Amino acid sequence: MYPRQQTLLPIIQADNVEQGLNIAKAMAAAGIGLVEVVLRTPASLDIIKAIKQELPELKVGAGTVLDANVLKQALDAGSDFIITPAVSSQLLTVLAKCTVPVLPGVSNTADILLAKEFGYNELKLFPASLSGGAPFLKTMGSVFKDISFCPTGGIKQSNQDEYLALTNVFAVGGTWIADANWVESGQWSKITAACLTAQGIN
Repeated sequence: MYPRQQTLLPIIQADNVEQGLNIAKAMAAAGIGLVEVVLRTPASLDIIKAIKQELPELKVGAGTVLDANVLKQALDAGSDFIITPAVSSQLLTVLAKCTVPVLPGVSNTADILLAKEFGYNELKLFPASLSGGAPFLKTMGSVFKDISFCPTGGIKQSNQDEYLALTNVFAVGGTWIADANWVESGQWSKITAACLTAQGIN
């Protein structure tokens, strides 16, 4: 699912379509090819539709998918992939029929084992900072040797390298590259700059 050259999963959370589009454009300007739009505001689904229309080359995933109804809405909006904040047998059964790639969210060993039993070997650790962080993931590397992770939640510029140094981490996700204050004040160039810095480009 994931472009191996991109180790940053930028998360878009916006209150309206215009904001969401501007964030996505600022990220694309930094060479980002894949983003997650979290379904946490009423505008989220419309933001996905707008990004797919305006920036068709950008892969757009829907985050915060919790049940079959939200999954259908996300797919109908044109989502290229699905991310969940958590797992359950019921949710994973629904996701098994999904026609696009899925990144299930886990927070402990039981979650990891459950997702593994459903055939997933790429998982999101969420919330990473409250679920043991990099030390937890380092330990999981010896227990679940075939599982790799994209930690999100509490990731920022100052600690992303601690995660990316782990052999079982393929990317890190976060919202720090689209600070709410920058979004509110329309400082889109700061988002581009933060994405470049997070990728080690500047």
